[in-house]
Amino acid sequence: MRRILIDNARRKKSLKHGGEHQKIDLNEAALEQDNAPSVDHLIALDEALSRLSVEEKTRAEVVKLRYFAGLSVEQTADILEISPTTVKRYWAYARAWLLREIG
Repeated sequence: MRRILIDNARRKKSLKHGGEHQKIDLNEAALEQDNAPSVDHLIALDEALSRLSVEEKTRAEVVKLRYFAGLSVEQTADILEISPTTVKRYWAYARAWLLREIG
């Protein structure tokens, strides 16, 4: 899912596909969420997440499962075979690390 979102964001940003222009569908504009991530944000997140996975692979996996797959703490803990408390700790660390890297 991460790869699909990032590839789509890069494609939309390319000049060939009108990267400097923003398309707005009036029907969907009313339904659009204010907290939807921007293309630049997704690309920056992907690059920072790649750097995090080199240093802290499990913490990067927590981010992938929670952010891109939308899994809960319990579901992430089951998949990674760690405790929910550890997932919460890793999630807090990874968010702070990514904010520092992106910001």
